[in-house]
Amino acid sequence: MNETALREEICRVGRSLFERGYVHATAGNISVRLDDGFLITPTDACLGFLVPDQLARVDAAGQQLGGAPASKTLALHRRIYGAHAALGVPAPRCIIHTHSTHCVALTLGDPEGELLPPITPYFVMKVGHVPVVPYHRPGAQEAAQAVASLIARYAVQGTPLRAVMLTRLGPNVWHDSPAQAMAVLEELEETARLWMLASPKPQPLAQADLEQLRAAFGARW
Repeated sequence: MNETALREEICRVGRSLFERGYVHATAGNISVRLDDGFLITPTDACLGFLVPDQLARVDAAGQQLGGAPASKTLALHRRIYGAHAALGVPAPRCIIHTHSTHCVALTLGDPEGELLPPITPYFVMKVGHVPVVPYHRPGAQEAAQAVASLIARYAVQGTPLRAVMLTRLGPNVWHDSPAQAMAVLEELEETARLWMLASPKPQPLAQADLEQLRAAFGARW
């Protein structure tokens, strides 16, 4: 896609997420990596009412070139893209951050480790491991550093990440296009909802089941 089409796609995805309740008010943001910089939603913008020409355009160093003021989470997005490049692997093209209800609810007790066990095959295939990042204020550099460290650690383990969970804030997910990143977000939030609804809590998929998903679909688990 060229930049004009990407601007329109960011607005389409933002509107879809807003209309279906994945984001509310001015929570959440979307960025896309360009060859010479980034597009990112403006600070305090409602994702349901984005305007293509108002999206922030920043250069590779994070300096704003046009549009409305960039989201305060720009630093985190740049660290996610940069962490992949530092590993010598292709960086994702799109990052989506939301305050999705069920994901956030699971972190209100300040958990450690990972957000969810592997309870469904599509969570394993489409999302994978989702480590939880301890609470930091929105836009904090410490959160960006923690996410970059997690990306590196999981890559070394052979289970590259497609999402992290910011405690009491929400998930950051990434993929090769806005539509693909949105699909990751949808699967993650749906799995969180299933986990909260289930009583008693389900057992994780067995190791043999996980091996089958790796072999058949290249699952990152």
